[in-house]
Amino acid sequence: MNILNKKFNTPFNTAPFSKIKNSHFLPAFKHAIEEAKSEINFIVKNSEKPTFENTIEALDYSGEQLDRISSIFFNLNSAETNETIQKIAQKVSPLLSEFSNDITLNEQLFKRVKVVYDAKKDLKLTKEQATLLDKKYKSFSRNGANLPDGKKIKLREIDKQLSQLKLKFGENVLAETNKFEMLITDETDLSGLPEGAMEAAKQLAESKDKNGWLFTLDYPSYIPFMTYADNRELRKKISFAAGAKAFQGDKLDNQKNVLDIAKLRFERANLLGYKTHAHFVLEERMAETPEKVKKFLNELLDKAKPAAEREFKGLEEFAKNLDNIEQLEKWDGAYYSEKLKKKLFSLDDELLKPYFKLENVINGAFTVAHKLFDLNFEEIHNIDKYHQDVLTYKVTDANGDLVSIFYADFFPRTGKRNGAWMTSYKPQYVKNNKNNRPHVSIVCNFTKPTKSKPSLLTFNEVTTLFHEFGHALHGMLANTTYPSLSGTSVYWDFVELPSQILENWCYEKEALGIFAKHYKTGEVIPMDLVKKIKASATFHEGMQTLRQISFGLLDISWHGKNPTKISDVKAHEVAVFKNTSLYPETKETCMSTSFSHIFQGGYSSGYYSYKWAEVLDADAFEYFKESGVFNKTVATKFKENVLSKGGTENPMTLYKRFRGQAPKPDALLRRAGLIKN
Repeated sequence: MNILNKKFNTPFNTAPFSKIKNSHFLPAFKHAIEEAKSEINFIVKNSEKPTFENTIEALDYSGEQLDRISSIFFNLNSAETNETIQKIAQKVSPLLSEFSNDITLNEQLFKRVKVVYDAKKDLKLTKEQATLLDKKYKSFSRNGANLPDGKKIKLREIDKQLSQLKLKFGENVLAETNKFEMLITDETDLSGLPEGAMEAAKQLAESKDKNGWLFTLDYPSYIPFMTYADNRELRKKISFAAGAKAFQGDKLDNQKNVLDIAKLRFERANLLGYKTHAHFVLEERMAETPEKVKKFLNELLDKAKPAAEREFKGLEEFAKNLDNIEQLEKWDGAYYSEKLKKKLFSLDDELLKPYFKLENVINGAFTVAHKLFDLNFEEIHNIDKYHQDVLTYKVTDANGDLVSIFYADFFPRTGKRNGAWMTSYKPQYVKNNKNNRPHVSIVCNFTKPTKSKPSLLTFNEVTTLFHEFGHALHGMLANTTYPSLSGTSVYWDFVELPSQILENWCYEKEALGIFAKHYKTGEVIPMDLVKKIKASATFHEGMQTLRQISFGLLDISWHGKNPTKISDVKAHEVAVFKNTSLYPETKETCMSTSFSHIFQGGYSSGYYSYKWAEVLDADAFEYFKESGVFNKTVATKFKENVLSKGGTENPMTLYKRFRGQAPKPDALLRRAGLIKN
């Protein structure tokens, strides 16, 4: 029998990666879909009157095995993919889309759900049950249950197309990332690069039987080159390669995919009675409407733009004085910013990296979680991994009870998409009085160890690790009854709060003292470096804020209005960026064609949420700082009112219960140095 269709006989019910063959997936999906259909059929055919238990609750617990197989498969498609898996994904995605439609467009099932929903005032439901009922009803009403038959057929067609287009978009971006290689054979072209970056490039070249130094678009290769390489022409070359991903008019081009995805999303929203895709999405977000999102972003823009323009002017003057650069270009930004930062603060990543050995930073994150939330992490070696680089941990509470299984996957490789993310292989939920604990994973692309050095992180990589670990804590500490409300199953403009707030500890001496230790001597990071990290925290914050705002505005431009008249992806993008761009435009590059967050991931109409959540996290962290960053009372309130509650209540209700008040944007503006204390 197919291993994916039976109960896993593994420690902690973990995924049996080593026993799963690619050939298992498609038949396993088909079997699990049929199984889930029979569970739905059982609910529909129930002769008893619809109740919360026999309809809403039964619906939420249905399809457990299908969800499990999906999480294993699609996580592998992101972190350890290959051509075979990608082909399977193209076959599986329409099947899952069709099955999802089979549920939401099932008239008899919707009738039962509606009976319960209409009687909700008399049902004496808990807050979590009331939320689940509301969510289940909306999952039908917002996804076509009230449509006439002809429009239901059309909706199915659109969803099938979208599922395939999004996969194709991601495959093209990954193929473009893997395709580019820049081999350097003249050592003088490496001028400015740190020793570690050169050693990593040499090692990469050797691994591919090449002589010289090999650089790619993987972040640990690309970022150091853009930051330190003195050769301006080579910086331009690799910058163009990164900016032109899936924008080269060849078989990997994503321009048509972008237009098709945007137009199909718009058509789908119209079909369901919404003005745009953003109106559809934001109905279930804290921000509520695209108009509010635009207002929020433009108000931030008003505050950030003057600072960004001042910073850019200063950077231009610095580059002119240093190297007689007449026109600062995109491929100059990171290079001269790093030099200016070093001049202003006597600080750069190369000075800090020896204090941020990966293993120490991981243990530091664990210690912070222990001090705040009483969690204990123990590396274990008796569970399966999907790649030898993956680390596995058992997470327990103060009583020694299992909280979670935790996977950590830190280094780039061919089958892994760029960036960093948190995901899960199994959700937390309570069934038959048993609290099923989650299996959570974080995936990053950090600098690999070399022959002479361990993995030493840049400070940006340190904050990235803490960010994803914050998401992981949200998943690990979940304590809800229903799987669809558990962990990170919250409004997407709230989901970034746990991740972004944890980044704050990277700037605090009490936390840095725990893990920032020199990899050779064990010396704790000197206080003067800690002060410089704090002082430099707002360096070029105006420019960084402007950049994030521009991404949010681009997202809303694709999804917050009718995109059917857009025929030129690049021209559209240039028009959107007109008010936020500082550097000269380059006709060879385009962001939309590799903007995976919104065209492949779940951030369509939601990219603003990073800045939205920053308002929450800055306000929340001020509360921590009032009582000490490791204050147990505040940490417990955060754990009990935010981290453990998932999507069981409205996020603003949860936030106010933790904070005692609504968030104020002043804390963010103060932290960013955009207003004075």
